[in-house]
Amino acid sequence: MIEVQTVHTSGLGPQELRDLRELLDTAFDGDFSDDDFDHALGGMHAIVRDGDALVGHGAVVMRRLLHGGTALRTGYVEAVATRADQRGRGIGALVMGEVERVVRGAYELGALGAADTAAHWYAARGWRPWDGTTSVITPDGPRRTPEEDGAVHVLPVSVRLTAGGDLACDWRGGAVW
Repeated sequence: MIEVQTVHTSGLGPQELRDLRELLDTAFDGDFSDDDFDHALGGMHAIVRDGDALVGHGAVVMRRLLHGGTALRTGYVEAVATRADQRGRGIGALVMGEVERVVRGAYELGALGAADTAAHWYAARGWRPWDGTTSVITPDGPRRTPEEDGAVHVLPVSVRLTAGGDLACDWRGGAVW
């Protein structure tokens, strides 16, 4: 039986965190770093189980994105994954439904970094590729991230974004977007 749960990181026990890390390592074919895992912690998790098995996950963490001179309270989506043998069953849609509910209920803006292979899937859900430039606010000041242009997707909730402007994220270790 499929069950969807939304829980804060603080509500996950040690075994649940180990199970989550295993799901993410497997779903991302071993290309999921310690920094990536750290980025997914400290916020809300949409967890999908089939019986006792963890089969899907997505996280929403709070970040500040800067646009047009305004710091926006942003629900940043991290670690969206479905167990490989469960793909095609709508697990990802269940995860994103919960993720989007959290974003719309608590943030001005939703944002995520999407691989080329998933961009169309997010677009079909109403996420749109950011059409401007991207930057990061580093300890040494702003720095452009041109390699992320087109890969960042946004879901405006209560904010109007200026098309073609710059969108800057706060600094963090590992992948900044």
